[in-house]
Amino acid sequence: MSQSTSIDIDPSITTTAYFERAWSSIADACTRCGKCVEVCPVTPTLPAVAAVPPTEVVSGLFEFIGGGPLSEPTRRFANGCNSCGVCIPVCPANVNPRRMVLLSLARMSAIDKPTPDTFQKMARATRIFVAMQLLPNDVVRMLKPPKARAVDVLFHGGCNPVRTPNLLFNLMTLLDVLDVDYEFMGGPSSCCGVVHSKWEGDLKRGEKISEVTLQRFGDFKPRQVIEWCPTCRLHFNETLEGYRQVEFSIDHATGLLRERAEALRARFTTPVPQRVVVHTHQGMADVGQNVVELLSMVPGLTIVDVIEEPGYTCGVSGHERSPGLKAQARPRTLEAVKKSGADALVSLYHSCHRQLLGEGRANGFKVINYTDPLVRACGLDPWPDTMEPMAGRSDWANLVREVMPLLVHNRIDIDPESLLAVMPELFAGAEWKGGLCSFGPKKGVKTASHAP
Repeated sequence: MSQSTSIDIDPSITTTAYFERAWSSIADACTRCGKCVEVCPVTPTLPAVAAVPPTEVVSGLFEFIGGGPLSEPTRRFANGCNSCGVCIPVCPANVNPRRMVLLSLARMSAIDKPTPDTFQKMARATRIFVAMQLLPNDVVRMLKPPKARAVDVLFHGGCNPVRTPNLLFNLMTLLDVLDVDYEFMGGPSSCCGVVHSKWEGDLKRGEKISEVTLQRFGDFKPRQVIEWCPTCRLHFNETLEGYRQVEFSIDHATGLLRERAEALRARFTTPVPQRVVVHTHQGMADVGQNVVELLSMVPGLTIVDVIEEPGYTCGVSGHERSPGLKAQARPRTLEAVKKSGADALVSLYHSCHRQLLGEGRANGFKVINYTDPLVRACGLDPWPDTMEPMAGRSDWANLVREVMPLLVHNRIDIDPESLLAVMPELFAGAEWKGGLCSFGPKKGVKTASHAP
């Protein structure tokens, strides 16, 4: 989103019309040379894609968008895209192939509908995750939008990040330390719209969600909106580039911390004697660079290694879309951490943190988020990692007994038997794979209340 004088310069432009214009512009510029397919690190792991000329794979996208059939190589290429962005600088026509694929995925989802009712299932799962970790007042802070007031910075937590609330609370601690005038807005009610448009293929619903969220941003009259979620940042700044002009910038939270690095350094009063390995991603290299620079300022902390994995995040929109490539990259990461003798592996995003917590438990090393040592360096205690005790577990009956008191306290209407039945799907993020159907709409059945 670019800075301008209006949040909505042309409300007559629907998301459907915007996608058609964007796709037409890409179609006019793209030469179908196939270089994006050639350099894609996922291609060698997809036999159906590697077996045909790259030009054929790219041409297949335009044939499909034009109303033709979707070839299997093209389908696999698009569905396997982990948004690493390696393709972007090699395009001779200055087309953004990552954006090209993201736009096409919305059309594919509208036709195939591989993950029906994703948002509804995700929203309920998210509220349960939050409620099984926090007391009611903190649940409200994570999920209930604040009253609008003029602020310098609006911290947008997005949907899924609230499942790891300690990361968001840690960042709010750092904003408090820096005396930033901000408000926090997160949870399913603050979705960026990507779930509806990309995963469900419902552009009209996605448009409404995006518009409402952008309008809520504008109600706070912020100079800057900072994102925790890389997917929200990608959706607003890249997929929907030029869709609406707004009076604020939308940046990643690490950018704000880096901008105020010297002010933050001045508040570092406590050494953090740790040796760490930092986990980063290709797709948004600036975020990883910001984290490394910030951690380098922490007194007593030593960065032993920086390990970059493919994709732009570990989650279902990133690393997990290319399981073949992930199967190659993740073991190298785990082995490097173990050999390094580091005290901890530092995670980047919420999805990375949740995955790596389980990997750390299985491989005998500690996982912390980058916010943790920054807060400690300020002489403060980081927010307790309430997800860590649940990571990597499969003793579901015990876990249900542990979390039910908080769920009851937070008025989540789910009985222990029903929770036990969905626990494996909850922790596997099954809603993104077409599962967790018991959380979908049921005809004639009243939807359970999840109000905190």
